[in-house]
Formats: sequence, C-alpha cells, structure tokens
Amino acid sequence: MKALMNQLRESAVNAILNADSPESLDALRVKYLGKKGELTAILKQMGKLSAQERPVMGQLANQIRAELEQAIDQTREKLEAAALEARLELEAVDVTVPGEDIRIGHKHPMYKALDEIKDIFVGMGFTVLDGPEVELASYNFDKLNAEEGHPSRDWSDTFYFDTDSRVMLRSQTSPMQVRAMETMPLPIRIVAPGRVYRKDEVDATHSPMFHQVEGMVIDKNVTMADLKGTLNLVMQELFGEGTVTRFRPHHFPFTEPSCEMDVQCHKCGGKGCPTCKGEGWIEVLGAGMIHPKVLEMSGIDSEEYTGWAFGMGLERLAMRRFKISDLRLIFENDVRFLEQF
Repeated sequence: MKALMNQLRESAVNAILNADSPESLDALRVKYLGKKGELTAILKQMGKLSAQERPVMGQLANQIRAELEQAIDQTREKLEAAALEARLELEAVDVTVPGEDIRIGHKHPMYKALDEIKDIFVGMGFTVLDGPEVELASYNFDKLNAEEGHPSRDWSDTFYFDTDSRVMLRSQTSPMQVRAMETMPLPIRIVAPGRVYRKDEVDATHSPMFHQVEGMVIDKNVTMADLKGTLNLVMQELFGEGTVTRFRPHHFPFTEPSCEMDVQCHKCGGKGCPTCKGEGWIEVLGAGMIHPKVLEMSGIDSEEYTGWAFGMGLERLAMRRFKISDLRLIFENDVRFLEQF
C-alpha cells in the first residue's frame, strides 16, 4: 500500500505541475483529492492494515495530501500570473500613438438668438418664465378672450388631445400671460420663451412646431408708445443699429389695439425675394395693449392698470439675426449648415 501511495504522489504532483489551464487544474484536484478521488480510494483500504501500519499510512496520506495541495496552489499562481501577463499584453496602450481628435459642439443658432434676446430683456428688468407645453383651453383661449368659434380654436389649426377641445399642445406662449397675472404681484415684466404647435404647412417661413418668446408689461400708465419703443430697441440691439421695422394694424382677441411688427428682409433688403415671399418684409411678432377683459378675468383692475404684450417667432428672429434664407434649415440638423455658427 505504501508503494501504491508513493506512486500516486509522483504521478499526481507531475500532472498538477504540468496543468495548462485553471479548468484542467481543477479537474486534477477533484481527480486526486475529491471525495471519490484516487487518494480517498486508497485510504478506504486502510481497514485491511494492522494496527501498527495504520498510523504510518495515515501520516503518509496526510503528507501526500499536503504536497498535492501545495502543488495545486503553486500551479494556480503560475497560471494566474500567465493570464495576467497575456491580458496586459493584449490591452497594452501605446502612449506614443496620437489621440483621436474630439470635436466639441456648440449651441444651435436658434438658441444663440434666444440667449441674446433673454439678455436684452433681463437687462431691461424683465423676468424669464417657463410654462407647460400641454395646455388647457382656459389658459390657451378662454382667459385670453378667444371665445368658442374663434378660428384659432379650429381642429384644423390646433393639436387637441380630447374630443371636447379642452386639452391641447399650446398654440402660443400667450397662456404664460394669464399664469403670470394670476400668480405674480404687480407691476409685472416677464418674457416667456418656449415651443408652440400649430398645424402649419412646412415652407421657408413656417413649421408645425416652432418657438415663441412671449413678453408682457403691466403697470400704471403703460401706453402703446412704450410697447413700440421697447420693441424697436430690442430689434436694434439684436440686429444692429439702423434695423428697419414697421408696425401694421392687426386684430388679436387678447389685445386692443393690436399690431404686427415686421423687419426688413435680410435677404433682399426690402426688394422682394422667396424668403420674404416677395414682400420685402418678414413678420416677427404680434403685439398690442392687453384687452381690459383679459386683465379683469385675471383679477386685475383695468381702470388702474394697463399693459402691453407681444409674441415673437424665435426662428424668424434667428433667420434675420444670422441671415438664414430658409426656416427648414434650422430643423434639418445638417452639420454643414450648423458648423457655420
């Protein structure tokens, strides 16, 4: 039995030290030291030995087990070191290789124009507000004096969520006028930029989703002259001194009197071209004195306070600011176009 155990020790140690993978090493451990391993099988024969031989064979078996375990640990360390070396070689980084050129992006031209507009108004004491894009009809129409039957409430113009026409994607940023009047102390000076949605056809100056900047002032003794002077100053700051503007009479249900403001076409200088549809002018905003009914519906005394409001199209301002000929370029995200800004 002693010879058999010595033979097992020699063959097992040799096999373990020559194992070439963690899997084969683990298989050898089970083969020799497992519950059904070869060493265990030999030890089961100790019952046939005499009382004098058993302690000697037991001591030899423990010595063999220790030697095998030591060989297993030694081989495992060798295999782990080899695996680490191979991984380091595979993942080696050549620090002399030039790095990749990382291109840093920049703001979209429309948001550059928006930042400039906000800076201009903040410099004049206005507060910038933000509001929901999914709006209630009470804010988008009712409290703005646009009664049932008004053309702007038609399903052909507005994106509704319900059959009762009470919840919609806002068609203007004007609801922020009402929200400000209901929550802010007087006097009020606010601008509210944001996305709005209308069922417009896509052409050089229209899109079903676009951006507006709403503005409003409510105070004592506010007049139409204040409105025109403020808007002319904004256009001068935005487009440069000498910018040509004009005001045209118009009608909005929430302002009275009302007007629209145009700037001279940047593409043709007023001569007429496809960008301005041959008119020489591009409409940028609608404005007017806030209707007394709108003030009263928000709990403001129209006998003591007056106000004015406007809503300007951000895309058209960006077109004029950066001399863009087609509004669709702003939404197409053509890198060749955006890189110019």
